[in-house]
Amino acid sequence: MKNHDPIATYALRLGDNCLVLSQRLSAWCGHAPELEIDLALANIGLDLMGQARNFLTYAAERQGAGDEDTLAFGRDERQFCNILLVEQPNGNFADTLARQLFIDAWHVALFSRLTSSKDAQIAAIAAKAIKEARYHLRFSRGWVERLGGGTELSSARMQAAIDNLWRFTAELFQVDALEEALIAEGVAVDPRELKAGWLAEISSVLAAAELKVPPEPPYRTGGKQGLHTEHLGPMLAEMQYLQRSYPGQQW
Repeated sequence: MKNHDPIATYALRLGDNCLVLSQRLSAWCGHAPELEIDLALANIGLDLMGQARNFLTYAAERQGAGDEDTLAFGRDERQFCNILLVEQPNGNFADTLARQLFIDAWHVALFSRLTSSKDAQIAAIAAKAIKEARYHLRFSRGWVERLGGGTELSSARMQAAIDNLWRFTAELFQVDALEEALIAEGVAVDPRELKAGWLAEISSVLAAAELKVPPEPPYRTGGKQGLHTEHLGPMLAEMQYLQRSYPGQQW
């Protein structure tokens, strides 16, 4: 699905991040360690789904074809432009929390600035999303601190999850030519300007949890350009199954 509208592409990237992470969190429904956590993760997933719908609807409108469902269920793996972090498997509860903490802290920084975007629709979506993102960060921060300061086993698992996912965090702050042009126009946020605040937030959480900031690893990037890990394809196959099997059906 080719798209020559830079703002539509930018909205698509933001929407894909929320959509893929929402799908990941939905897999915890009925499987979380406690009923309260089960409900919390489900609600966070629903928030992210709402954000995804808003961004994808706007992208579809600017493309002049299809709708949010077309974009969610009608594209192949290489046409998705989410960052690699959100497509990583749920793993154990610590893995999910580490992934959530990294993206929540980034979303708070990103959406806060996007409320001042010169694109009115993106600014409006961000204004709604920032309220949800702040709640999400309180949840993930609280649980990372709780597990990090808990038993020897919970602390070890939390540190292992932080270490494992750290290599996907550099992509949060990368910028390409499309984004540079939108930054110059006041539409997009410069992700490079988010890094210092994000790192300060994450470092604060890890210090409170008695965990360590990992050393700099070889980073993995490419998601925004459609170059994904081996995990996205199987997830999309499950997510898109009904629509691909019965195209155009309504329930």
